[in-house]
Amino acid sequence: MGLLDELNDRQREAAEHVDGPLLIIAGAGSGKTKTVTHRIAYLIKECGVNPWNIMAITFTNKAAGEMRERVDKIVGEGAEGVWVMTFHSSCVRILRRHIHEIGYDNSFTIYDTDDSKSVMKAVFKKLKFDPKQIREATVLREISNAKNELIGPKEYAEINEHDFGKKRFVEAYTEYQEALFKNNALDFDDLIRMTVHLFKACPEVLKYYQDRFRYICVDEYQDTNNAQFELVRLLAGQRKNICVVGDDDQSIYKFRGANIMNILNFENVFHGAKVIKLEQNYRSTKNILDAANAVIRNNKGRKSKALWTDRRADEPVHFTQYGSGREEAQEIVSEICRLHRKGEADWKDCAILYRTNAQSREFEEAFVHENVPYYIVGGINFYARKEIKDVLAYLKTIDNAKDDLAVRRIINVPRRGIGATSVQKVADYADVNNIDFFEACSRARDIPGIGKAGDKIMAFAKMIRSYKAALDDYGILETTKNLLDETGYLDEIRDSDEDDAQERIENIEEFINRIAVFEEENPEGTLSALLEEVALVSDLDNADSESSRVLLMTVHSAKGLEFPRVWLAGMEDGVFPGYMTINSDSREDMEEERRLAYVAITRAKDVLNISAARSRMTHGETSFNPVSRFVSEIPEELLEREGESVSRGRFSFADDDAPRRHFKEMPFNMDDDDLGGYIPPKKKTVVPRAPLTAPKAPITLSKVAELTFAEPDYSVGDRVHHVKYGDGTVLEILQKPRDYQVTVMFDEAGQKVMYAAFAKLQKI
Repeated sequence: MGLLDELNDRQREAAEHVDGPLLIIAGAGSGKTKTVTHRIAYLIKECGVNPWNIMAITFTNKAAGEMRERVDKIVGEGAEGVWVMTFHSSCVRILRRHIHEIGYDNSFTIYDTDDSKSVMKAVFKKLKFDPKQIREATVLREISNAKNELIGPKEYAEINEHDFGKKRFVEAYTEYQEALFKNNALDFDDLIRMTVHLFKACPEVLKYYQDRFRYICVDEYQDTNNAQFELVRLLAGQRKNICVVGDDDQSIYKFRGANIMNILNFENVFHGAKVIKLEQNYRSTKNILDAANAVIRNNKGRKSKALWTDRRADEPVHFTQYGSGREEAQEIVSEICRLHRKGEADWKDCAILYRTNAQSREFEEAFVHENVPYYIVGGINFYARKEIKDVLAYLKTIDNAKDDLAVRRIINVPRRGIGATSVQKVADYADVNNIDFFEACSRARDIPGIGKAGDKIMAFAKMIRSYKAALDDYGILETTKNLLDETGYLDEIRDSDEDDAQERIENIEEFINRIAVFEEENPEGTLSALLEEVALVSDLDNADSESSRVLLMTVHSAKGLEFPRVWLAGMEDGVFPGYMTINSDSREDMEEERRLAYVAITRAKDVLNISAARSRMTHGETSFNPVSRFVSEIPEELLEREGESVSRGRFSFADDDAPRRHFKEMPFNMDDDDLGGYIPPKKKTVVPRAPLTAPKAPITLSKVAELTFAEPDYSVGDRVHHVKYGDGTVLEILQKPRDYQVTVMFDEAGQKVMYAAFAKLQKI
């Protein structure tokens, strides 16, 4: 059997192309790794190219390892000479040998993210920058973006010479780079930038590597940034024997600096390039591919192509619109359980994909309830995420201040100027006096040597007590929203400008949704009961012991993977694509979202299930979004719909006899003129809550003082309305030291005792 006999015609054509630039447009599941490895083998075994004259660049160590293994298997002895490694690994190897040419020592140190943060912290201190006015993370991101454009500190200063707003960035970049040079260190972005600089400053070094690497191959070329493009251009500049492999339709990393124009403009940079399209898909059924093609062809910034397959179209693409996001999760998990019970699918055959990490929460809880093993790819358990643990620590402290672990976790979160030394003094005082940590906080001024931190610690304790007092009147949801606003926790995340700041805020908003659902389903539910439910989820660890588990992941994490059965959840405008993309004026932003949808669809091998929800909890409120425009781009003949009818961009019931099993909880009436109409169930008053981003006036200590002795404008016997409990009759009003205590018999919620200032009862 010949070396290339197992390749199809287009793959063989790509493998046999030897000299000159080559662009392989490799559609999803088209066997690109197989093509590339056989091409390398062909160069060695059929064309007599020395293995050490071949360079193959990948993006991940995993991809490099897989390519290395396949080449070794095909070629056998001598294949170890092929240079197969990542961009950064390649640059490190080059710099270790030659960086002395540009003033560094060859034994340079590589700084990771934490190292870079430490350096920038020192830079801020030296330049006397106020972190409250400009964030260290913001400056580091600006520097990273500049380096990915091959802009050093001197060039950056020249470009922004007349931009006063960039003055501090210029100063920080200069100081930061000088600190790295002094320490003989490079950060990750420097590895590529300095290699390009080396090649341009030392032509003899560049020529050495041009002669060494006579044949260059770059995988996932659509994900390259401008610095990586320039590195490859220089290496291939002499012979132009460069082969790049990628798919512009799978370019989904713009937020990391990827430039899709690198692949779209390849022929303009490397004149005379041969272009070969791998369009035969070996992964998915015809219906799945036809759906993917129908969606992606709506993008204008792409190279025309259409995936096809020899696999029959046995299964349609299934689309279901559920009544709510929670019902969506429960029904999908129930379906997976049914398939597993009937022996039609193993757990590992099933994958649930979603747009953002925050969407995993409802699925996790459903899996826990059904005792199904699951694993979150590229993420951690929802309740194990730092921001969720912080909010839970606040709620645990309000519920039970004797939980020393919870109190100590949030005593200086967000930062209040309470240092570790002061915290230890409080802990020592608690031990000596045999009291809990929170009680010691309440007596902070009595602690020897505590200094000014004593006032801050006591203010913290007073704040916690005020929220505990307000809990009965405001409820868990409003108290949590007010707490997040009053403490500035969300503001600190926003201002941090960290890469995952928005994702962390979305996770908190999803937890707010969890609280809202708990209160709706448990009108008498306590904070203790909520925390108990959460603990049952977060403590589950049985998935780790299972070899077969259902996989949950974002679409970004799913790139490069494939699964027999895929559930693509949350396909609504406002979720996928998100509100920011919908409201953006940039066509490129929407096209990147559409590419992401294309990637999601093409992960499915045998069965693709797409779902949306008529209502979804966001910011603690119930919102109503139309079905995703990406679903409407799939031809009707490819879809099998259940429980809904969707016209282009709109959604409504098909007719009065349409199946309604997915909509028992919430009756809807949506026609062409009313996309968000909601008819609440009879005998139940639905009161809208304020969004998380615009909460009700926060419960501040100053407001507690202001509201003390505010006499109610109602009397015993009057009818009143409460935002949570509805209408009721006042039974008793008692004046207490800090406020009036009011007893009300509510029509549906029963008798409640509350303080007037927080209850905000309205006379009716």
